[in-house]
Amino acid sequence: MDVGIGLPNAVLDVRGPELVDWGRRAEAAGFSVLGTIGRVVYPNHDDLISLAAVAGATDRIGLMTSVLVPAGRQTVLLAKQAATLNAVSNGRFRLGLGIGGRDDDWLALGVVPKNRGQVMEAAIVTCRKVWAGEPPDGVEHPVGPKPIDLPLVLGGYTEPAFRRAGRLADALLCGPMPPEVVGQAYEAAKQSAADAGRTAPALLAARYAALGDDAQEEADRNAASYYRFGGPQVVEAVAGSILRTPEAIKETLTALEQVGVEEVCLWASAAGMEQVDRIAEAALG
Repeated sequence: MDVGIGLPNAVLDVRGPELVDWGRRAEAAGFSVLGTIGRVVYPNHDDLISLAAVAGATDRIGLMTSVLVPAGRQTVLLAKQAATLNAVSNGRFRLGLGIGGRDDDWLALGVVPKNRGQVMEAAIVTCRKVWAGEPPDGVEHPVGPKPIDLPLVLGGYTEPAFRRAGRLADALLCGPMPPEVVGQAYEAAKQSAADAGRTAPALLAARYAALGDDAQEEADRNAASYYRFGGPQVVEAVAGSILRTPEAIKETLTALEQVGVEEVCLWASAAGMEQVDRIAEAALG
């Protein structure tokens, strides 16, 4: 099983140049991918621009939005941006999408937050048409560039999301949930893929991590800030899911591998560069 690490684009008080340094260090440590967490109404760095900056500073490590919310984005332009990032990174970029749980991310971009699943599926269809070289509706010529190999990853926490990934995605990304629930989600995705006559998507997972006594207060502050929209119970659940010891990381990776996960992205909940080394030692050592 491969192990990646989150690029801390949504961690409070991270400066732009630190993201590039983090990417270089993560590649040197041997992680398989850098994942970003996407929001609009929050003081985070944009997913695609952050990954583009890191792409120019690295050579091997994968790049993935995990996940980006397409609501309000012009879909043809999103497809073009994703194809460009995939091309300039020599095929290292994967586009991860999700419907998101916040209305303000939609409203800030002038879109009414309704029919989220339908909006997502329409965006997927458009992206795949653009990447295949088919002209978008209303024009005669295709939109480039042609991506090298651009996997589409879908994240989610609900049965419809799991089944959508089975029908439409190259991979399903399961966020912080118990390993047995991840296994159940994958069964739903595989059944949906079989019903659609498709090969089952790959199974990916993500977990928050913060190692060291000096990182725990910061990790709790980041969880409270990012998830306060969901209320105290959501904040408590997220904070409780953070892997805070090397033993917790090792046990979680083993459990996820047993249910068929092919890659885990460990989103760092604290920004210190030492987190890269600590997480690498626990997960890759």
